[in-house]
Amino acid sequence: MKKLSKTTKLIYGAGDLGFSMTSTIIGAYFAIFLTDVVGISPGIAAIAIFIGRSWDYINDPIMGYLSDRTRTRWGRRRPFLLFGALPFALAFTLLWWKPPFLSGDNALAVFYAIAYIIYEASATIVYMPYFALTPELTDDYDERTKLTSYRMFFSIIGSLVSFILPMIIIGSMAPENANRVLMMGLIFGLLSAAPLIMVFFGIRERKEFAEVDKPRLFQSLKAALKNRPFVFGAIIYLLTWASVAIVQSNLLFFLKYVANRENQSTLIMATIFVVAMFSIPLWEWLSRRWNKRLAYIFGIAFWAIVQLVLITVTPSTPLSIILLLCFLAGIGVGAAHVLPWSIIPDAIEWDEYQTGERHEGMFYSLITLTAKVANSIAVPLSLMVLELTGYVPNMAQQPKETLTGIRLVIGPIPAALLVCGILFAIFYPLTREKHHELVAKLEKQRQTSLSITEHPDEANP
Repeated sequence: MKKLSKTTKLIYGAGDLGFSMTSTIIGAYFAIFLTDVVGISPGIAAIAIFIGRSWDYINDPIMGYLSDRTRTRWGRRRPFLLFGALPFALAFTLLWWKPPFLSGDNALAVFYAIAYIIYEASATIVYMPYFALTPELTDDYDERTKLTSYRMFFSIIGSLVSFILPMIIIGSMAPENANRVLMMGLIFGLLSAAPLIMVFFGIRERKEFAEVDKPRLFQSLKAALKNRPFVFGAIIYLLTWASVAIVQSNLLFFLKYVANRENQSTLIMATIFVVAMFSIPLWEWLSRRWNKRLAYIFGIAFWAIVQLVLITVTPSTPLSIILLLCFLAGIGVGAAHVLPWSIIPDAIEWDEYQTGERHEGMFYSLITLTAKVANSIAVPLSLMVLELTGYVPNMAQQPKETLTGIRLVIGPIPAALLVCGILFAIFYPLTREKHHELVAKLEKQRQTSLSITEHPDEANP
């Protein structure tokens, strides 16, 4: 079982910095950008986001399949990081442009739906191969959790930066600040591309995986759907990150209109992500002391309780109480970042043992697809709640029904999804012991296969 150097872990982990910044900025600000800066109604904005996200239902599996079949002197995954970095940056920038030649909800909705499709396609080209490197770098059960912890450390740094700096650049989400929003998009687009280039030059793929047979598309899909640990892990990931998406996309609405703390949103969001970042070693330690499944159950249950308490916040709630709740929520957010991701790679060995092939690209494309499904449904539904409850952009005092709707999508709905994730984690079938046995069997299987390849005459006397 391969142990990784700290340098490898740092370089690979830093690659997530760019993905975290772009996804966090989109999750936290894109909806309110469309409503409060561009001026699109929440219902129409929901349709634009849904169309843009839904493209990945097709896009992700195709990209995963292509990277599994790619064979170059640089490996299967790394070429996509090198050549996809700049298109990724430019496509992200396009999302934050308010075109002066368009007016009316329908025309603007078409523009942003197309811009979203372009962004998601370019993002898939780089982040899906990047994620698929995790099980290829090491097959050790606990080493993968450590590698994921490094990645999530940088992911949370990216989220923290993305919750603080954009609003410093923009000032406030208002129509007169459209040019500042575009400047923010360009800055973060270029910053997000840089880590991908670093991973390309700093990481090497394992040669034995580049030499395996090229899988067929439907064979890869079938292998994923028949892989019980993968299916359970994918559902756990889906439910967890649907909750993250809902909370992330509605937190600024909650702070601005329910808590009346928009001017303190940077401090409040920073508290959540700083605590989440420093809680990562705790969840990595608990994962080693217990196992990934039990650590997930404990951490996510804790976060679900905090989200339910959070809805009691009012404009009169002292800032100290709000920060305490954010501190507690940050501990749960740390668990949500590390544990679902660390569960996924272990299903790769199950797949190889059952099929004799490795389908990391397809598996991780389906995982990223579950995140897109979560966002394509959760975020538009949140906007529809605003539409149906009479939300008026930039109005200081929103209708009572709107405030109730915002509380609903910040507390009970994500908490319910998290509880469902816990139920699937209870029955997750692959323990540390079973995974160790599986890896040992695979090593013998690989050695036997290598021996037959090198000495065919001995295998067939």
